[in-house]
This record gives sequence, C-alpha cells and structure tokens, in this order.
Amino acid sequence: MTYDQLKQIALVQFAQLGYEGASLAIIANEVGIKKQSIYTHFKSKDDLYIQTFKDATDCEIDFVKQFIQNQQSHALKDVLFRFLIEYLDRFEQNNNMKFFMRTSFYPPVQHEEVIKAGSNKFVDHLERLFTSFIEQHSDELRPDVTPETAALAFLTMLDGLLVELIYGIPERLQKRSKQSWSVFWRGISSESGE
Repeated sequence: MTYDQLKQIALVQFAQLGYEGASLAIIANEVGIKKQSIYTHFKSKDDLYIQTFKDATDCEIDFVKQFIQNQQSHALKDVLFRFLIEYLDRFEQNNNMKFFMRTSFYPPVQHEEVIKAGSNKFVDHLERLFTSFIEQHSDELRPDVTPETAALAFLTMLDGLLVELIYGIPERLQKRSKQSWSVFWRGISSESGE
C-alpha cells in the first residue's frame, strides 16, 4: 500500500514541480512515513521518478484505449473532435497527464533515454489505436486518404496543439484548435462541402 501511495503523491509533486522541485521529504510526510522509509520501496528519487513515469505512460495509453472503446458506435468526425477537446482539457484536470506531458517535454538529462522510450511507446500505441479506429470508419474518408494517413495527420495536429497548450496561451490554443481541426477534417473527409 505504501508503495502505491508514494507513487500517487510523487505523481502530484512531479506534475506540479518537476523532477528538480519535488521533495522526497514532502512526499514521505504526505504518506505519513519518514523520508528514509522511502528507500524500503525505491532505491532513490530517480527510481521513484522512473517508476512513476512508467505508470503514467501506461495510464495515458489506457485512457486512450478506453476512450476509443467507448466511442465505437459514433461517427468518425465526432469521435476525433471529442478526443481532441477532451485530451487538451485533460491536461488541466489530470495530474497523470500533466506529469506525463511535462516529463515528455522536459525530461531530466539523466533520464532522457528512458523518457524518450516511454514517450515513443505512447506515440506508437496512439498510432495503432487511431489507425485501427479510423479503418473501421474508412467509408467516411476521402478515397485517396488511407486510415494510416488520417491517423498520422490527426496525431500530428494533436502534437502541435499539445505544444501550444504547454508553451502558449489559452486564446491562441482555442484559435489554433478550431482552425487546424477545420482544415484537417476537410482534408480527410468524404463529406462534400465540409
């Protein structure tokens, strides 16, 4: 139980303060143990950080899987647009996503390779999940657009919006979301006049 509690508290600390700002003393205090007791469960702050990141990666993948599973009967346009909006909103509401994104964008130098591997795992899963989902709705695509092409274009748009979310301002994010979605959908959709 303490092992999981430590990761839960660490997740919030790392999400809000980053690797450097997070304090093992504060994490231990919030769990109700002494700082030294953390070492019963984790070799070091680095070990706690990496384990928390690996869990956060799996949690984000599970979120996307569950989202797609719950949307199987809806139109492609509605699902992709809903995911875009909900995933961008998730950043402000969910410490797991905040930690995952913060870590992916600002990996501590000593953990860069591990973080890149986790981030690539996430991206690979998203590509497979969205390609598969779009394949099931391929009748909604233009004839010259493959499900893989549509998925990659969608995820590239999402990447750009995540960068804006982290580095930009809300007004610009809203404008870019609306405009990029409009161009993206017209580019892949078989709908006329959209």
